[in-house]
Amino acid sequence: MYDQPRTNRPQTVMTFDQMLERVRYEGAYPTRERAAESVDNVLAALGRQLTGDERVDLARCLPVEAALTLTAQIPDTEPLTGWGFVKDLATRTGATPATTRWDTGAVLAVITHLAGPDLITRILHRLPDGYALLFGRAELRRPQPTAA
Repeated sequence: MYDQPRTNRPQTVMTFDQMLERVRYEGAYPTRERAAESVDNVLAALGRQLTGDERVDLARCLPVEAALTLTAQIPDTEPLTGWGFVKDLATRTGATPATTRWDTGAVLAVITHLAGPDLITRILHRLPDGYALLFGRAELRRPQPTAA
């Protein structure tokens, strides 16, 4: 059996060390260890929310160490909104919501670069409302039917 070509090939191949340096730059972290902590926390939290083919495809785009962190998580049965994601992660890490939002943005900016726009669009369709801003995109809402 041959692998079928996928439309969501990674935009850039990046080692885990390069990923950490990129997150360190995006988050303006003073140390590489602080960037690694953010990567681990955010990817673990995302792994608890993301399911299906999008989870598998995202793992393929990431360096092995990051993919293992993402896929080691058992998805939650209750999906969280984007704000719920930030609050849950803040509670788990003991950080403030503002710091957690910053960390999430820094890590997801690099993830967006690695995954590419098509996969990120699919991921956003899979997740509840509120994640687009975390991935650096405008939050576009679907028109709601008006009551007659």
